[in-house]
Amino acid sequence: MKNIYKSLLVFLLIGAVACTSDFDEINKQPGAITTDEASAKYFLTNVQFVLYGPDRFPYWRGPLIHGDRFAGYFTFGFSGSWWNDGLGYTYNGGYTDATYDWLDGYLGGLDNFLEITAVGGEFENERMNAVGKILKGLYFTKFTDVFGELPYSEAGDPDILTPKFDTQMEIYQGVLAELDEAIATIGSETSTGAGVQDMAENDLIFDGDLQKWKKLANTLKLKIGIRALGAPGATFAETAINEALAGELMETTGEDALLIKDEVISQWTSASYGDVWHNFGGLGSKWHMGEVLINELRDNNDPRLSVFAKPAQGGSMTLRKPVNADEIKAFDLMKETLDDAGVVYNTSETADEVTISFAADQYYVGQPTRLNGIAQDYAAWEMFSTPADEIINPKNGGPITPEIILTSADAYFLRATAAVKGVSSEDANAMYQAGINSSMERWGVGSGEITDYLANSPMGTLSGTADEMLEMINTQRWIANYTNGFEGWSIVRKSGYPAALAGGVSDTDIFSMGEINGAYPTRMRYGNSARSTNGTNLDEAIGRQGPDAMDTKLWWAKD
Repeated sequence: MKNIYKSLLVFLLIGAVACTSDFDEINKQPGAITTDEASAKYFLTNVQFVLYGPDRFPYWRGPLIHGDRFAGYFTFGFSGSWWNDGLGYTYNGGYTDATYDWLDGYLGGLDNFLEITAVGGEFENERMNAVGKILKGLYFTKFTDVFGELPYSEAGDPDILTPKFDTQMEIYQGVLAELDEAIATIGSETSTGAGVQDMAENDLIFDGDLQKWKKLANTLKLKIGIRALGAPGATFAETAINEALAGELMETTGEDALLIKDEVISQWTSASYGDVWHNFGGLGSKWHMGEVLINELRDNNDPRLSVFAKPAQGGSMTLRKPVNADEIKAFDLMKETLDDAGVVYNTSETADEVTISFAADQYYVGQPTRLNGIAQDYAAWEMFSTPADEIINPKNGGPITPEIILTSADAYFLRATAAVKGVSSEDANAMYQAGINSSMERWGVGSGEITDYLANSPMGTLSGTADEMLEMINTQRWIANYTNGFEGWSIVRKSGYPAALAGGVSDTDIFSMGEINGAYPTRMRYGNSARSTNGTNLDEAIGRQGPDAMDTKLWWAKD
């Protein structure tokens, strides 16, 4: 595994050779580096990990509090949690600002890399510049799919202090154009150059393999086309899909775009789940697995279940005896959840307490999403499954699951979608099963288990009406993106599946309605920095897009 510190150390050494001791000044003024060892590759590493593994402050407030929970992968709100599971469903300026400012602030480093590698740049290298354009496409699609309209065409221009907000359709079209440029530039090339011009050891994603970068770009084109398909005015979508299908796409797990987690670098530079789980502060900051995800895996005999999660701790759980109607309803919900999971349990009670007991470490049980403060008291920590160790391992405490960027499983499920929607003539079921195979393989499932699942699970073979097939495809793609919460959330918003998530919640007695009356969140509100620095253009965007609210539907989302 590459160590991010290695890149930073090399960068510092170059600065020393160039007779300067000011690292920050070098970073701002690449022209200060005058040795033959100077290369733009030393600016690449930071641009990669900040987008997918930022420091703990935004990592917790963005991907974990919002993305993973809106996707239904994780839940808060158990007895002992610092929050009920409504956290994030009601606007919180601090959490939202941390997410917006992380993504908004990312552009500076990326723009610098693009500038110095462009024609006439300090470290001109058209192939590195092509990689930068692909990263730009990944960045802007991620950013716009969270918030909606954003500055794109004028973003990063030093002469424009208040850039206009572009529509999502304009952003998508702009990204597609830049991806085409990157694909054409890479062509048949396999590296960014020889010697110091080879970015391999500084490329955390593909070790400098440009053909894998080209496949990533083409697969991103396919994803953009599928996401835009059916959106108002998206006449370009089918063209993008067909062009992508005619090109080279990710097909093997060896081509998956993943960010390997560095086990040495500080959590205040690049974080992982384990930095929150183990370092943040006792039981209160931890989380459970979501019920919808656990049910999909358990009820369909999916071998990824034990890879994603651990069985509920179980044992004896003593709770306050429910008295009023809401408490009784909350306690009944917990028993119903255990019943649905096939848990064999016993209950006993005294005048003031009730105890539930079941076998330890035997049952996979997901916690219902969006429990309110009343229900929280009856959701015992030991009652529900937690993430598997590989998801939450501390650094240097065992293997850590890499960050998902885009995978061959995504590519196959997107191809299956195109076939079902009649955009391509590929075999939808073949693509669907290849997607499952690729996902399971990446998560370490053995070939025999994969074969058995495809042959015997209700989800193993694509069948039914077009809508039923799309439900299966999107549910599987959602499962495959476990831990990639922002993408999982987008899959639910675009497809409406899993329906148990997309439908939101309605029972005010036991669920947290948030600020959108129980509806499924469709975007995050803009950060305060957008208002304070670019308010006029922000207001114009809101006028087009709709209110700056969490239930304003994005351009591409399903009605």
